[in-house]
Amino acid sequence: MKFIVEPTELVDAVNWVARSLSSRPIKPELLGIMIDVDTSITLTGSDLETSTKAILKADISTKGKVLVPGRLLAEIARSLPNKPITFNLDGTRVLVTAGAAKFTLPTLSVSEYPNLPELPETAGVIPSDVFANAVNQVAIAAGKDDSLPTLTGVHIEINKNTIVLAATDRYRLAVRELNWQAKTPDIEINTLVRARTLSDAAKSLTVHSQVTLALSQSTSNEKLIGFLSELKTMTSRTLDGVFPPFKHLLPSESIAQATIEVAPFLDSVRRVALVTDKTVPLRLIFSGKTLQLEAGAGEDAQATEELDIVYNGEEINIAFNPQYLTDGLQAIGTPFVQIDFTGASKPAVLSGKHEANGVKDASYKYLLMPMRYSA
Repeated sequence: MKFIVEPTELVDAVNWVARSLSSRPIKPELLGIMIDVDTSITLTGSDLETSTKAILKADISTKGKVLVPGRLLAEIARSLPNKPITFNLDGTRVLVTAGAAKFTLPTLSVSEYPNLPELPETAGVIPSDVFANAVNQVAIAAGKDDSLPTLTGVHIEINKNTIVLAATDRYRLAVRELNWQAKTPDIEINTLVRARTLSDAAKSLTVHSQVTLALSQSTSNEKLIGFLSELKTMTSRTLDGVFPPFKHLLPSESIAQATIEVAPFLDSVRRVALVTDKTVPLRLIFSGKTLQLEAGAGEDAQATEELDIVYNGEEINIAFNPQYLTDGLQAIGTPFVQIDFTGASKPAVLSGKHEANGVKDASYKYLLMPMRYSA
C-alpha cells in the first residue's frame, strides 16, 4: 500500500473519522482508523455505536488495507508540515513522510476489526445550515444523565415533508419544526438519536450545502440513522425506548405575553445571575412595561436590574434556573423573544420574533419549568 495525499485533505478526513473512536474500547482494534486504498481511499472509525467514514482523493501507487492507531494518526496529521504526505506500508509498519518529517506507525489486526453496518436507505435531504441550526436549538435541552438514556436523545419525527425535533431533560423542552425534501412523499418515521451524535453530525457537515438523512425502515432488525455530505458519512445506532409525549405540554393559549430584545435581556440575566449559582433561581417580575430581575436574598449577595419591555396581561412573578434561561435565549436566533405565560407556577414558552411588533416564529419553542423561591 502506497499513496500521496495533500495535508489539508488528510487532516479534515482524519479529524472527522477520529470523532467516533472510543476512549475505552472493548477491543484494541477499535482504537484504530482503517485505511482502505483502492480506486480511492476510505478512512473508517467506529466505537460500535457510531461509525464515521471519509473518502480521500490521492495519488495511489499501490492498493491495500491497514489499521493504524487513530488518535496518534490524527495528532501526526495535524503536526506535519504543509507538504504532500506519503503513506507506505512496509511489513507491519506504516511509514508517513512529509518533507523532512518522518513517522513510523504500528499496525493493528485488520482481521479482528468488526464488520460495520452499512449506511441505511436515503430518506431525504435538508440544507446543512438549516439542519445545524435546528439541532443546536434542540440539543441544548437533552439530558446528560446516562442512567436515563431516553432523555439523552433527540426525538426525530418525520411526517412527509416536515421534521419535528424535540429534546427534554424534564426541566425544559425544546421543539423545532422544519421542512425538508423527503425522498418518498408519504414517509412517516419516528426515531430517537443521541444528542451528542446529532450535534457532531450537524457541526461537521455544514461545509457542504446539503445533508442527506438515511434511516432504517421500521421493519428493519437494526435501527440506524445515517448522515451523508459529499465525501463524509456517519452511521449510528438509534436509542431504544420511547420518547415521552410532549405536544400536550405546549399550551395553545396564554394569560400574558412579554416581548423583549434578546441581547440586553441576555446581558441582564448574566449580570444579575453573578450573585447566584446554577441551582439558585433568578426571579423575574413582569408588570406594566417593565421587567424586574432579582437574585439573592437575606445576608447573601444580591442583585437587581430593570428592563423596558412590551407586556400584555396580568402581573407575573416567576423564577427560572438562570443557565436554562440563558440557553433558551441564545438558541432563539432572532433579535426579539416572546415569552408566553399560563401562570406564575406553570411553564413559560419562549419563541423568536424578528421585530418587536411582528408575529412570533412558532417553528421553535423552548418550554421552561419555573423554580420555587422564597419571597
